[in-house]
Amino acid sequence: MKYKVESERGILVDKLFNADKFGEKLKKYRIKNHLSQMELAEKIGSATSSVSHLENGTHYPSLETLLRLSQVLNIGIDEMLYDSLPSVKDYHLDKDIQKLFSGCSTEEKELLIRILETVKKTLRERK
Repeated sequence: MKYKVESERGILVDKLFNADKFGEKLKKYRIKNHLSQMELAEKIGSATSSVSHLENGTHYPSLETLLRLSQVLNIGIDEMLYDSLPSVKDYHLDKDIQKLFSGCSTEEKELLIRILETVKKTLRERK
């Protein structure tokens, strides 16, 4: 997989990084913490315009910015990137599947697998 640096201070990101989804999540957590863009910018040592660009999906966050956002907004970096990087999303989906199957009997697991296989086949036929 090829990586590129999106900006001088940017983190290494691949073509699959979804800056729009990252921006939506950033805005959601900023509002949840009752912070304006200016207040968040001050807390992370950045310009208000930088926060705006991140929320609008026009810039990628640097690793330093990700760490500061994580600390100020009191959320893990994996949560911030959940919808932005497919590998992180896949990890969480795998965990959800594990939770679904935990505590199930063998018969329940077999039934769930048959149901999922049928749904998967139906979804692929609809495409």
